[in-house]
Amino acid sequence: MLPLLKLGTLALKTLSKPIAARLKKQAGIHPKFRNMIVSVAQANHRITTTMQRRIYGHATDVEIRPLNEEKAVQAAVDLMGELFVFSVAVAALFFEVQRSARSEAKKEEIRRQEMEFLLIGLNPELLPTQNSKLNGFQGMRQRDEELAQEVELLKQKLAEIEKMANARGLAGVFNFRQAQAEEARPTPAA
Repeated sequence: MLPLLKLGTLALKTLSKPIAARLKKQAGIHPKFRNMIVSVAQANHRITTTMQRRIYGHATDVEIRPLNEEKAVQAAVDLMGELFVFSVAVAALFFEVQRSARSEAKKEEIRRQEMEFLLIGLNPELLPTQNSKLNGFQGMRQRDEELAQEVELLKQKLAEIEKMANARGLAGVFNFRQAQAEEARPTPAA
């Protein structure tokens, strides 16, 4: 999937160049747009010339001659074409980063679930079959607590029986139920 996406991004960048060329051509033809881009081109020319003069250590307080109209239009449409190609590249990069972030988030969620499964003793390879078990995890905890209470009650009863066995002997333990039943029956009054 990744090579196809990168190939698509490269194709988009390649296709944006002819579109930029067509935009350049159309921009030079329309009079209103042409007047607007001439002022943009002149401003761009002043800024770039000033920056170049500073880089080379020349004086920057000199007057910069404006471009003639044809050169200004050509510079503006070139700038516009480059901005279009650059914006397509930035958009492609942005979407690639977003896709990569979503992919990483998915991988991180899977890793987190695997760690959670390992912590509670489930096998991560059997996730689809164990997923329904995890949905009832709260019910399992409650059932576990109930069973723990029942085990505790049985331990108490066993301790009571052991205590009686020590006091009465083994025969007393087996006769314990009979003795309880006889005690529970009302004795006839004579």
